Amino acid sequence: MEKNIASIIVSSALLFFLFFSTSDAIWITLPGPSGMKCVSEEIQNNVVVLADYLVIQADQSYHPTISVKVTSPYGNAFHHSENVTVGNFAFTTQESGSYLACFSVLHNPGGGEVQMNLDWKIGVAAKDWDSVARKDKIEGVELELKKLEGSVEAIHENLVYLKGREAEMRTVSETTNSRVAWFSFMSLGICIAVSVLQLWHLKRYFLKKKLI
Repeated sequence: MEKNIASIIVSSALLFFLFFSTSDAIWITLPGPSGMKCVSEEIQNNVVVLADYLVIQADQSYHPTISVKVTSPYGNAFHHSENVTVGNFAFTTQESGSYLACFSVLHNPGGGEVQMNLDWKIGVAAKDWDSVARKDKIEGVELELKKLEGSVEAIHENLVYLKGREAEMRTVSETTNSRVAWFSFMSLGICIAVSVLQLWHLKRYFLKKKLI
């Protein structure tokens, strides 16, 4: 009975962890002969980011190389490599916002498209759980529960971050609405003033011509 309960807990923890962890291995096709593609990710402050990238070439007679550049929302470069076929980058975010990883073809003797794989891990997915297990001397169910706890904390932090962004957007929206209303009233006032001025000039014109 206890074994079944433990199995259920482990399965639930694994499903929850896999569902909410932010780990994405993706294929990227770079158009030849010197094409570029960028991948962006919305990440909050103080989050660990790990990534591995690899150029996949079916024809081994030539080896295309790429340039890789990773920048923060404010344009700070966290990683920059030139003329490579494989590499990785790791950093802890210092700013909240959209982080951009751009890949471009530098040398492609065969022409055509270049295929590459990018394994992008963020937050809980980037954590070294083997080191945690050795340090805390835990394994099995305890380790999966530790991962589950990390996932829950990450979800809570993301919700707090999104709530803050929502508040910022609401403030911006309210400010924009008030400015639009003020501009509308000002435009209406100018139109009325111009109309009154035109009527006054027309009245003077008619009086001068003795039409009224």
